[in-house]
Amino acid sequence: MRKTSLSLMLALTLAVTGACSSNNSNGGNAATNAPTSTPTEQGSNGGSKADVTLDFAIWDSNQEKGLRKIADEFETKNPGINININVTGWGEYWTTLEAGATGGSLPDVFWMHSNEIYRYASNGMLLDLTDKVAASEQVQLDKFPKGLNEIYNYEGKQYAIPKDFDTIGLWYNKTMFDAAGVPYPSDSWTWDDLYDASKKLTKDGVYGVLTPLHNQEGYYNFVYQNNGTIITDDNKSGYDDPKTIEALEFYTKFIREGLSPQIYGDSERAEALQNGLVAMGFFGSWNLSGFTANEYIAKNFDVAVLPKKEKQASIFNGLGNAIAHNTKHPEEAWKFVEYLSSKEGQERQAELGVAISAYEGAADLWISSNKTFNVKAYVDMVDYAVIRPYSKTTAVWEDKAYEALKDAFTGQKSVEEASKNAAKVMNESLAQE
Repeated sequence: MRKTSLSLMLALTLAVTGACSSNNSNGGNAATNAPTSTPTEQGSNGGSKADVTLDFAIWDSNQEKGLRKIADEFETKNPGINININVTGWGEYWTTLEAGATGGSLPDVFWMHSNEIYRYASNGMLLDLTDKVAASEQVQLDKFPKGLNEIYNYEGKQYAIPKDFDTIGLWYNKTMFDAAGVPYPSDSWTWDDLYDASKKLTKDGVYGVLTPLHNQEGYYNFVYQNNGTIITDDNKSGYDDPKTIEALEFYTKFIREGLSPQIYGDSERAEALQNGLVAMGFFGSWNLSGFTANEYIAKNFDVAVLPKKEKQASIFNGLGNAIAHNTKHPEEAWKFVEYLSSKEGQERQAELGVAISAYEGAADLWISSNKTFNVKAYVDMVDYAVIRPYSKTTAVWEDKAYEALKDAFTGQKSVEEASKNAAKVMNESLAQE
């Protein structure tokens, strides 16, 4: 998941997921500070000075309500441990976390992402959970997708437990499709179907589709649908791969032909959907509850699987729950992460619609939690989903490649030239690993 939600921008109490990812921003509440053991004003237990309060840092305000319920239930089962949830936006979250790591004041428990796990694990900022997992009767790593476990495993040690997973779906305005006489997207849709529908739907000030300058919720999916790649098995950039360039040519064609607006920010993407500016858009599953809460989107939209080219593909990612290496309350922090990672905790997350739980079988509960949209589409794509591309320095090369590709989206450079520039800066970063 790049996991920043878009709905905060829509005043939907949303928080970019996956998801989960970079190149996005997301609003939230005040940042977390150092762990504390004076919890009398935190949590729902009331607490006393003998109690322990754990600071739990997240970046998606959309998930806060459901996580608060789960934390309340944990507190009831574990008297004396109170959970203080702190929410900040995606960008501010990592700035605050880095400052906390440098200053020795990390939150007790916090979300970890594939972009950042190497930096925090390799620098000793995370508590090694390997032995705790082995001794636990509640946490069974084999119940989580192997690919997600591997993301949060560094040099044979487990530094976070998978929390959820996300894929990217095609959201479409049923009302606009009906008015234009265009059949709804289906699991048999190809790139040609997407293009043809976009042409028919582009009229009267409405764009047929939104193809934003966005990686996880945008062009990454098309690259892999075309058998291209972002990063090769031998840790080289895939941006100069002819298949990748071909996918980016197709993706940016919608902008060049006036079938998509030029939009770059999360707030604009969200507003384009809500305000009826676009008939289709690509959004991660982490946006679900916010979209459900928005009257216009709930009334007019539904979601389908992504179209295909050479193959079907949707970017697949998932967050992890980690513990600070220097928490003052390692046993209490582990109890909380253990509960979040247990069958019970994962099923509660799914039932409450917080996110698609990563635990085996829990995704069906997430599907049942929402009757407004065809959310099963998100889970159906897992069978052919591609893990979000990452390496030791993802956050570095991803941002550099993003900036290089911007010239293709604005028309200042050809797609081929911009892609090769992206490959160059990405390879320079990878060479430092």
